[in-house]
Amino acid sequence: MKCLLVSNEKAEVLFYWTDSEFEQRVQEQYGNSQEEGERLPAFEDSINTLFAPIIISCSTMVDIVGDSYTSFSTENNHIYVLHQFDECLYIAVNGDGEETEEDLKRKICVMKKLTEVMFGMVTLSSALLRKELRPQDTMQRNHLWQKLRGLLETYSRLREQEQSFLVEAVERLIHPTLCEQCIEFLERRVVQQINNSVERAGEEVLHAFILVHTKLLAFYSSRNASSLTTSDLLALIILVQDLYPSDMDLDDAAPEEMENSSVRDVFYTPESSPPDRESVQARGESPPVFQFVDPDIQMAEDILKTLEVQTPDPSAPSRVFLEATLKNEGFFPMMPHSMYCLPLWPGITMVLLTKIPNSHIAMNVYVYMEAFVKLEKRLCEGHGAAMRGQPSIQELRSKLDRFIRTLASMDIQTSQLQNVWTDFKNKAFTRSGPGFTRDLLPSCRNMKTQLCSVYRQCFAADCMSSSQRLPPHMQERALSMVQEKLMDWKDFLLVKSKRNITMEFPGLIHFVYLDRSGGQMIAPSLNVSDRTASELGKGPLAHFIKDKVWGLVATARRYLQKGYTTVTIRDGDYFYCYFLWFENESGYKLEVIDIPSLPEDSAPIGMLAWDYYRKLLRYYSKSHQSEVVKCYELLTVHLGVIPTEYILQHCSQMARKLWEPSRIPLL
Repeated sequence: MKCLLVSNEKAEVLFYWTDSEFEQRVQEQYGNSQEEGERLPAFEDSINTLFAPIIISCSTMVDIVGDSYTSFSTENNHIYVLHQFDECLYIAVNGDGEETEEDLKRKICVMKKLTEVMFGMVTLSSALLRKELRPQDTMQRNHLWQKLRGLLETYSRLREQEQSFLVEAVERLIHPTLCEQCIEFLERRVVQQINNSVERAGEEVLHAFILVHTKLLAFYSSRNASSLTTSDLLALIILVQDLYPSDMDLDDAAPEEMENSSVRDVFYTPESSPPDRESVQARGESPPVFQFVDPDIQMAEDILKTLEVQTPDPSAPSRVFLEATLKNEGFFPMMPHSMYCLPLWPGITMVLLTKIPNSHIAMNVYVYMEAFVKLEKRLCEGHGAAMRGQPSIQELRSKLDRFIRTLASMDIQTSQLQNVWTDFKNKAFTRSGPGFTRDLLPSCRNMKTQLCSVYRQCFAADCMSSSQRLPPHMQERALSMVQEKLMDWKDFLLVKSKRNITMEFPGLIHFVYLDRSGGQMIAPSLNVSDRTASELGKGPLAHFIKDKVWGLVATARRYLQKGYTTVTIRDGDYFYCYFLWFENESGYKLEVIDIPSLPEDSAPIGMLAWDYYRKLLRYYSKSHQSEVVKCYELLTVHLGVIPTEYILQHCSQMARKLWEPSRIPLL
């Protein structure tokens, strides 16, 4: 029983996802409440009715006391977790005991991250985000919600199956020679050829990488590209897996099994409304295959077909919004990119991220958005009175005037932005206006909304035209070159992704080694399929160890939230260890310090929804400003009969042995 709902303060459903059990329960609840002869309400209306009291009570508490509850449990052990982002309320529910409060909190934060990757700076305006998440057109809304539900289900599946999404770090394939060859090939044969072509429609490839299932084989960034953050890369892997899901059971099946099964499972289903209306009598007493169809039934079938998600154009890119840190220009979140997802073979995919021609508009919009956010803060604190004559505000005024004129010359609709900006200037800079007081706050909010509106007008996914993308023949050429390069390695890579690395230490069952500075991890594979054996066997044994590892990660996070960097636990026949430590660039271990504990209502520890380790590195680096500080983690599972001193010695040796392979410059 699972559900996730996004609503605004007016209790209007902006998005919902439920599993089949939750949906059935809601239908039973509201079906029983209907009088005989009445039609059942639409499921969206039932969801709205179910959650409206919770949403209204949250809004009331915020209005009265300025705060609200973040979680509660019901008598039937259903857990509700709530989080308010601006005017949008996220509610996650679990009623089957499979998810904890921390899991639901993480799911909400990941959903927020995915909406930012899909919609960019539009998420900073609640009014525009409402229109984005809930389009007026029913068909468009169904398509969008189906896409978001698919992403959420893909994330849940990956977090349940993949260690990389459990610990929120990128897992690399460990084969230095092949990795380096692929990086060089991406640079010289793919990225440079595309960027040097006059047919690239103004787009420039910034990043190119190859995935084997969810593992990273090679990653290349052009020289003028900003680094791609771990959270963005993990979000992109979710998008890729949503488009081309990895079918591990299919990969595990032997070719002869595939052939035998394909003979038995061939079915033919005739079209419901064939062009030939003649009745065809089969042998014996069987009914005709083709029959006349009632017009009302046919109309309903046609409507259902139109509501199905259409197969996307394989050459069409997706619009994604990622963080960018540019030299001499600073940090810009949610910068627009085009993502080309090119499947090489089942399970192996190449991704190209390109910079679009008018991306400089997004940089300007963010600069002005940030200026109005700072202005709002100063006005709320009562420090705005002396701002009218300051050079910074006068410079903002002249730059924004030029920016609006530039937008108008590019045939971008700026009338509403111009009107709101004129109103702002009349209030802030004229003697008859109130000046820089709290009365200017509504105008600041209107300016932010209109800036987001211009941003949406320029960069929304439905604004992408066929002329603003890499030509299909360029994509096909890049695809064929990489296929030719990796043809002899294809089967090896698929096997390697399931048996990535082994480590021989007496009594060691499993380990996870993480480089949090680079957002990467190394661990033996945990394949729980009954078809294929991993280093830990297959079937029940692998499931048992997997549950132990998932539990260890959850326990380590709870202690880390309280400020502990070393945890050792003996649990029956097993001994668990968790270590977090810091090193300099040469690999010298730095002194241990007390790290700050986090409040209970803080965002979950990780790198996908909120990069906790980036903040932790900044905190530690304050006392080591003269050197580069790295952060590492190690989790191990040993047999309990191994003496403690040997286990600690194993952990130290393992960290030293794994340090060198992690230095491959993939990110």
